[in-house]
Amino acid sequence: MSWVVREEPETVKIFSVVGARPQFIKAAALSRVLRREHQEILVHTGQHYDDNMSKVFFDELDIPQPDFNLEVGSGNHGAQTGAMLASLEKLLVVERPDWVLVYGDTNSTLAGALAASKLQIKLAHVEAGLRSFNRKMPEEINRVIADHLADLLICPSQTALDNLESEGFGAVYML
Repeated sequence: MSWVVREEPETVKIFSVVGARPQFIKAAALSRVLRREHQEILVHTGQHYDDNMSKVFFDELDIPQPDFNLEVGSGNHGAQTGAMLASLEKLLVVERPDWVLVYGDTNSTLAGALAASKLQIKLAHVEAGLRSFNRKMPEEINRVIADHLADLLICPSQTALDNLESEGFGAVYML
């Protein structure tokens, strides 16, 4: 007779960065799953900050309240992303997560990806491989850079997977 011993899964510390409405919606589903077996630190950059663009999503979707709110607010792309990057870097040094999780293509995404990369923390990007092929759009720059910095690319479609493969990412798998 043989026995299979199931080891308890290792708890991973995940630093989730959100800041805009689409990210709140995705985090609502993913945070619930992550928190079943892992430690999640939810950070709201404050990119979308008023009640109708932020608080209502946390309330209505029953998203855990952020552990940190950077309250960055509005501003031009450089100032907003720079403020997020500086604040995220400070938190990451203190919290020392195993992974940083970013969503989509916002300035929050870019700041989270850059902070993780510079501190050599593994990065996962939800919605990897999405492309508009319009480099005049700031969101296109954000998503391409996040993909190129990520250790784990979470693709939402076959098209996204194909985009990454055509950019030379090699073996990419859709989750």
